[in-house]
Amino acid sequence: MTKGKIGVQMMMLKGKVEEIGAYETMKKLHELGFGAVEVSQIPMTEENVAELKRASEEFDIKIAALSAGLEPMLPGAPGETLSNDFDKIVNDCKTLNCNFIRIGMLPLNVMGDKDQILAFIERAEAMAERLAEHGIELYYHTHHIEFQKFDGEFLLDIMKNNTSKLGFELDVHWIQRAGVNPITFVQQYKGRIALLHLKDYRIGKLEVNEEDLKDMGKFFNKFTNLIEFAEVGEGNLDIKGVIEAGLESGAQYFLIEQDDTYGRDPFDCLETSANNLRELGYADWF
Repeated sequence: MTKGKIGVQMMMLKGKVEEIGAYETMKKLHELGFGAVEVSQIPMTEENVAELKRASEEFDIKIAALSAGLEPMLPGAPGETLSNDFDKIVNDCKTLNCNFIRIGMLPLNVMGDKDQILAFIERAEAMAERLAEHGIELYYHTHHIEFQKFDGEFLLDIMKNNTSKLGFELDVHWIQRAGVNPITFVQQYKGRIALLHLKDYRIGKLEVNEEDLKDMGKFFNKFTNLIEFAEVGEGNLDIKGVIEAGLESGAQYFLIEQDDTYGRDPFDCLETSANNLRELGYADWF
């Protein structure tokens, strides 16, 4: 039977990397049974790259993808970008035996402007062509904003239909948040989604106090913002259906991500997600 590889989106662990270092963070993931990671929001300093490499080799953890902006998130913002630091980022990929780079989101200053977004995507497509010469695939990670419609068509579909090299890292929580069925949507992106984000979607507990009831604005703020990022298997999504659709559509890596753990230790959240995925029948994907 064909199978994918379950891994961890390390954005969840940026605090752990600051606290105990990249090597010890990877060691803990190994102890939890994980064999793949996507590196995000972790500074790619010489030390971190060396520690990731050492841990990857020692614990047999595949570095599935690295993260890099195409351009700064805002004009003049700090951080490495493919436009400014191409050779360094490609070199990091080669050092870490990694074949995917993912852009985490649109630059903040182009969001909401269709023409600027499509110009950005055109530049991303050109960068994907350039990276392909080095054996690296470029992916774009989606949220809910790409499900805005222009003339009845999702922005994301327009982005896909205007590119051929660029891949799309679909995030099933954000697809659900956009009011779209993650399973059928994933199926429509066959051949463009080697990377898929597993993130569940739940309605949190409404906690109302006397103060909230005195101010309807406060009450309705809580009432309308109950959606939470859940551990995989702890929410309302059909995770098995999502994974099967992903596999059929060419996904290779299924990466667990939880934007907010609501005070829980991220390692505990990852353990919950991993145990639920094992119970669903994916133990041999770790």
